[in-house]
Amino acid sequence: MNDKDSMTPREEYGRKLAAHLCDQHFGARPTATLDGPAVLRFTPIRQVNLFVVQQLLTQWKQEMAQLRSPYFDFEAEDVRTALTQFMNVLSRRIKLGRPAFEPLLARAIADTLAVAQDPVAVFDDKLLNRQPTATTAQLRDALRYLDLDKALYQGFLDTLAADGTLERDAVLKQFKQHQEANVKLQQPLATVVAEFNALLPLSEADLQAGAAAPATASAPVAAHAAPEPARPVPLPVPEPAVAPRPAPVAELQTAPAFKPALPVEETSTAVPLYQKLKATQPAGQPLSETLRPERPTSTLAEQAPKVETLREAISINQRFSFINELFNGENMEYHAAIQHLDTLPDAESAKRYVSQQLASKHDWTRKDEHVNKLLKLIDRKFA
Repeated sequence: MNDKDSMTPREEYGRKLAAHLCDQHFGARPTATLDGPAVLRFTPIRQVNLFVVQQLLTQWKQEMAQLRSPYFDFEAEDVRTALTQFMNVLSRRIKLGRPAFEPLLARAIADTLAVAQDPVAVFDDKLLNRQPTATTAQLRDALRYLDLDKALYQGFLDTLAADGTLERDAVLKQFKQHQEANVKLQQPLATVVAEFNALLPLSEADLQAGAAAPATASAPVAAHAAPEPARPVPLPVPEPAVAPRPAPVAELQTAPAFKPALPVEETSTAVPLYQKLKATQPAGQPLSETLRPERPTSTLAEQAPKVETLREAISINQRFSFINELFNGENMEYHAAIQHLDTLPDAESAKRYVSQQLASKHDWTRKDEHVNKLLKLIDRKFA
C-alpha cells in the first residue's frame, strides 16, 4: 500500500494544498526562506498558521531534549539564565526553507480540518498531546494555539479545577459530553470548507470518508506534488524577509522560567539543530519559552540587559502573546502602540501611556500578567 492509499482525505488534501501554496511562494525562488512573522501570516486561515507554529515548538522541544547531559547541571541559575537569553535570541532567527516548511504546513491544514470534524480527537492531540495525564495549566497553555472553535475548548477548561492532575480517558469523556452539549459553539464544517475551497477546491463530500479519523501527522510532502487542476485562487503570500519586520511575532519572554522556542524540521542534508547548538553552548532548556508567555518569575528579567527599543526586544513568542492577549488579535493596534512607546522619552511617560490610554482602550482589567511583562520591558528600555 502506498502513502496515498494510507492517507485520510484530510491528509491528502493537506498535502495537495501545501504543495500548491508552496509552489506559489517558493516557485520562482526555490531557495527562499520564511521567518517567524512570515509563518504567522503565510495563509489567510489563522488556525493553519498557528498549528505550524505549534509544530515548530514541539520539534524544538524534542531537539532540546537531546541537549541535556548527565555531566552538567542544567538547573543551575546561571545556566538557566544563559540558556533563556540564548533561546530568546534564537527564536528571533527562524529560517524555514520549503523542504522543512511544507510538511509542517500539510499537517497544519489537515489538523485545522480536524477541528471542524473531530473536536475530541483534536483535544487529545493538541491540548493533551496524547499524554496519559495533564494539568489544567498545561491545557490552558496549549489552548493559545487554537483559534477555530476556541470558545468551545475555553468553556470546557473553565469547568475544570485549577489544581490537580487530570486523567486522559476521564477528561476526554468529559470533553465529549461538553462538546455534544455545545454544538452551537462549533464553526459549521461548511464554513471551514468554504475557506479552504477558496484556496484549492474542496467539498464536504471530499472529507466524508475521513470524518471520524483522528488528527494525526501527515506523511512527508513531495516537494513538487502537482496541485489539483481545478480552480485554485492565488494566495498573496508576503515576502519572507523583505518587508520590515515589526517585533518578533509572539509569546516569548526575555527572562522568565524555562520554556522552548522554534526549531526547524531537519532535512536530509541539514545538520540537526542539536549538533549545531552543542558546538556553541551547553543547551538544555526547552524553547517553549519562545512560543508562549513566560511563567511569572522575575529572576531572569531582573538580570536581563538593557534594551534599545521595545520593537527589537520583544521576541516572537512574546509578541504573539501580546497581540492576542492585550490587543485582541489586532496586529496594527499592537504595532502602533509599541512604535509610540519607543518614541516616549522616559519610563514614567511610557507607563502612563500604558495605564491611562492602552489599558482603558483595550480593557486590560484582567490582563495583569501580560501588562506586567510589558512594563518590565519598559523598565529595561529606560534602565
